[in-house]
Amino acid sequence: MKRNLADQLVGLLVVGILLSGAFVTWQTYLQWSAATGRGGHMDGSMIATHGTHPLWYLFGTLVTAVVIGGVYLLVREQFTTPATVSSASVENEDRASDNEKTHPEEPTGPTRDAAQRVLDLLPDDERRILEPVLASPGLTQIELRDRADFSKSKVSQTVSDLEKRGLLYREAQGRTFRVYPSDALEQGEPPKEG
Repeated sequence: MKRNLADQLVGLLVVGILLSGAFVTWQTYLQWSAATGRGGHMDGSMIATHGTHPLWYLFGTLVTAVVIGGVYLLVREQFTTPATVSSASVENEDRASDNEKTHPEEPTGPTRDAAQRVLDLLPDDERRILEPVLASPGLTQIELRDRADFSKSKVSQTVSDLEKRGLLYREAQGRTFRVYPSDALEQGEPPKEG
């Protein structure tokens, strides 16, 4: 499932819970006020017969919304990343097979094949950083953060690891870096261990 769609669905669920909880709390409050208005002379004995205080409904609604939102944020990466990656991989494979069918005499290019072989060897987080760099050399680390949907520190650490392995290099630009694929990667050399 794509991450944006999952975010929207969980957001709608949380909003729905908050709205329905607010409605139930309001209805309970109206009943509570009517009951306490009529039974004020009974020293609170009517309170016990008219059910739960409306604030408990409000508290329960808020706790439920926070728990659902919190649990989703905890499992968001595991829940949405594999489907996103596999759908992107399937899309790339479909494009490649369509290209072979329509233009069988055109080679896909040694650089592209070599880079793809290297990408296949990398873990998911490194692939999510390297694929955009191959597609658009010269991206800033800020743009990489947006495309890979990683934190600033995760992008910086992953780029440093890939740079140490000789798969890409950085050039300073102001307070950020532009990231480029290395010559070794374009020639299809396997990544260094480390």
